[in-house]
Amino acid sequence: DGIRDVERSRGLGDVYKRQTRIKNEALRYWRENSLPWPEPGIRLVRAADVQAIDARMHEFRRRLEEAVEQLDQHYHHLREAARERLGTLYNPADYPDSLRGQFAMHWDWPSLEPPDYLQWINPRLYEEQCRLVRRRFEEAVRLAEELFAEELARLVEHLAERLSGTEDGRPKVFRNSAVENLRQFFERFRRLNIRSNEELDRLVEQARALLDGVQPEQLRASARLRSRVAAGLAAVRESLDRFLVDRPRRNIVRPARR
Repeated sequence: DGIRDVERSRGLGDVYKRQTRIKNEALRYWRENSLPWPEPGIRLVRAADVQAIDARMHEFRRRLEEAVEQLDQHYHHLREAARERLGTLYNPADYPDSLRGQFAMHWDWPSLEPPDYLQWINPRLYEEQCRLVRRRFEEAVRLAEELFAEELARLVEHLAERLSGTEDGRPKVFRNSAVENLRQFFERFRRLNIRSNEELDRLVEQARALLDGVQPEQLRASARLRSRVAAGLAAVRESLDRFLVDRPRRNIVRPARR
């Protein structure tokens, strides 16, 4: 009986981890394919990507519902385990009758523009709302540039550190992902960047050129190449530090209270 209980606990743990993993995958996908908006809970998505993102999110939802359904089939075991573990402290009211709907995933596609009819009802209010949207969009651009710069700084610093110096007399070990993550960043920056900032564009291109055609195996095999790439990335990191320091402070635009 003890062995069966342990196996059952492990199985339920795996089922629970599955639905958690799906939600984390969905959140990561959502963030990687959108940009921040000044208001919490809203992200900026390219119009050309809406259909593909919506289809992918529906796939995540389907997988999540299947995982929750599987977990719900064993939910009574979890409640019984809690009853035995808590004894007199156990309160049935703390546990829902079913897990269906407890891990739901929702999203929608709100319009950020003021409705057209408002310009006929109240032209002054319509213009005010248009100005507010423009200010929010400008803030979204600044947020995106700052996040791109921060991510690039983190990635180049990590790879530069792993390519520099030695450990125990040998070159430091680095994973292929340290290079691949930067290449994925370059692609995401190219695809999602919504306004050209000459300085940031230059730094991204400078980092991209350092790794253009360079494979991880080459970096491991050539000390000269390692040194050149590490020095170049360190210079990019230093420039990014100045770029971030010179950026204006975030100015989150919120609707005026009425």
